[in-house]
Amino acid sequence: MKLKPIKTEDDYIRAIARLEKIFDAKKDSKEGDELEILAILIEKYESENFPIGLPDPIEAIKFRMEQLGYNQNDLAEIIGLKSRASEILNRKRKLSLEMIRKLSAKLHIASDVLIQAY
Repeated sequence: MKLKPIKTEDDYIRAIARLEKIFDAKKDSKEGDELEILAILIEKYESENFPIGLPDPIEAIKFRMEQLGYNQNDLAEIIGLKSRASEILNRKRKLSLEMIRKLSAKLHIASDVLIQAY
């Protein structure tokens, strides 16, 4: 395939089809290099045409807690009081800057996710 920028949906479909065809190409081979370049072009097209927004802060906290096997008591240990953890999870209290810092550090959630309005 002749490599060129992906500008249209047809270009995108052809690039995806080619990527699937050469997906198992060996690294540092001609097809391996083509695969790497195609992946970059596809990623650029997708980020421009199908952007994914940041998740809701509270849903991100709940998701990460689930991943880590944490419960509300574990969250309370991070941010302070059990009642405060309940208020946060039920959207009755906003996250403070200090809570955002602690949650970001302990749960490894990007601060730009946590600072969003909800």
